[in-house]
Amino acid sequence: DDARTKELTRHAVLLIVMIGIPLTAILTACSRLIPLLMGAGPDIIDLATKYNLIIAPFRIFGMCSMIFNSAFRGAGDTKTPLRINILVNVLNVIGNYFLIYETHTRTIGSWTFTIPGAGWGVAGAAAATGASMAVGGIIAISLLFTKPGPTRISIRDKFRINLPLTKQILNISIPAMLERITMSSAGIIVSRSIASLGTAVIAANSLYLTAESMSFMPGFAFATAATTLVGQSLGARKPALAKRFVKYTAILASCTLAVAGACLYLFGENILRFFTPDEEVIAIAYECLKLVAFLQPVQVLAWVYAGALRGAGDTKSTFFITATTTWGIRTLGAVLVIRVFHMGLLQAVMCMVADGYVRALLMYLRFRSGKWQRLFADVPDGESELPEPEVGSS
Repeated sequence: DDARTKELTRHAVLLIVMIGIPLTAILTACSRLIPLLMGAGPDIIDLATKYNLIIAPFRIFGMCSMIFNSAFRGAGDTKTPLRINILVNVLNVIGNYFLIYETHTRTIGSWTFTIPGAGWGVAGAAAATGASMAVGGIIAISLLFTKPGPTRISIRDKFRINLPLTKQILNISIPAMLERITMSSAGIIVSRSIASLGTAVIAANSLYLTAESMSFMPGFAFATAATTLVGQSLGARKPALAKRFVKYTAILASCTLAVAGACLYLFGENILRFFTPDEEVIAIAYECLKLVAFLQPVQVLAWVYAGALRGAGDTKSTFFITATTTWGIRTLGAVLVIRVFHMGLLQAVMCMVADGYVRALLMYLRFRSGKWQRLFADVPDGESELPEPEVGSS
């Protein structure tokens, strides 16, 4: 339904104006409050405030990229967001290097050369990241008006609120928003608890999460694929095809992340040394990394089934499941082991692993129940189906 697609895209633009601009102002005003709530100590609070103050005005561009790239993916175009994000990350890395460090010399073999630098430190990191976000957001906005396809809109279109459509958007998006708020607020509580363990543990926690993120990035890709394929299959009124897509996606995702987990376990220490030479931090982070290596093939199943449920518009169940496991297992467990039983980071990570296993099981059971198909209950299972998809071809 191209007409509805374009109307939804125009609503996305209106939402950026109505919600994105006020939210950006709030983030700017709370630039010091946010790190305080996360338990930042006096040695870093001023730096964290400076970083947030500089980057906050650019957040609206990040929102543009997030929403409009999601529109492209929903239309089956995952290459455009890929290209945009590659550019954003390249600019971010280069900008950080030149703005953080002062002018310095490098020697490679017999060659010695001078590299200019602004020497802004944390402020340079914020400026470079914000500028790269701005580039990504501006490109995404431009493509909405120029790129051929169902998401293309025109400046001459009528941008006005359609209340029934807005209600439909809110019914799907509010539970998804609450899910993210639940995870973020839980992260703040866990971070505050971990912060009480000292600077080395804080650094180790950040380091192992960074290393782990390298392995589960493919998991986000499979979750996105599940969301897009289920949405398109149900839009074509082919629920049986949606089931088969999810089955294949789950198998591929779990196998891929099993390999990634094995790499974390076997080569995790070498990966960590790429980020820091601090032996104490590496030792703590590596113990955590070996533990979460076993979570990878299971955690990705939670993402795939959650992505499939979101693709069907069943965001309420993903919210309830995420809220229950995140707060009931991860957050409560981390607070108890650190604050009450005076244990360390490894025990807090064990709680996170338990959360991942339980969440994967609950997401699978929800998907298996078939309730996500209720909007298409009038379509006989298997009617007008496409041929069995081949795993080797996309």
